[in-house]
Amino acid sequence: GTAMAAVRDVEIDPEGTFKYILVRLQRPGGEEQRDIVRGTKAAEFHNHIFEKVNPEMEKLGYECKCLGGGKIEHNNKDKKIRVFGLSTGYGKADHSVTVEILKKVYADYEITWSDDKK
Repeated sequence: GTAMAAVRDVEIDPEGTFKYILVRLQRPGGEEQRDIVRGTKAAEFHNHIFEKVNPEMEKLGYECKCLGGGKIEHNNKDKKIRVFGLSTGYGKADHSVTVEILKKVYADYEITWSDDKK
């Protein structure tokens, strides 16, 4: 799975509070799968993020499934990330899974999550 390894675990804005989604990538008919985190202030709605990720991943030969969403508060000055909230359309992502993925990339950060709406 070299191509799958080339897909970055996390692509989020460097600062601020924004919507995010947890996306499962899978090879059609294959066992290989992994979850990635995508979030940006540019997205007014969660589906805007998915609509951008999905075609990119399809080109690489993956099926995408959105596992839910929420919000990320990224404070790069204090090296803190907070994961919270939910997506109206996709439901709430498992924030604990999101945190584990974020930890791979932001190893020196304090990363927390809650089911708070705000």
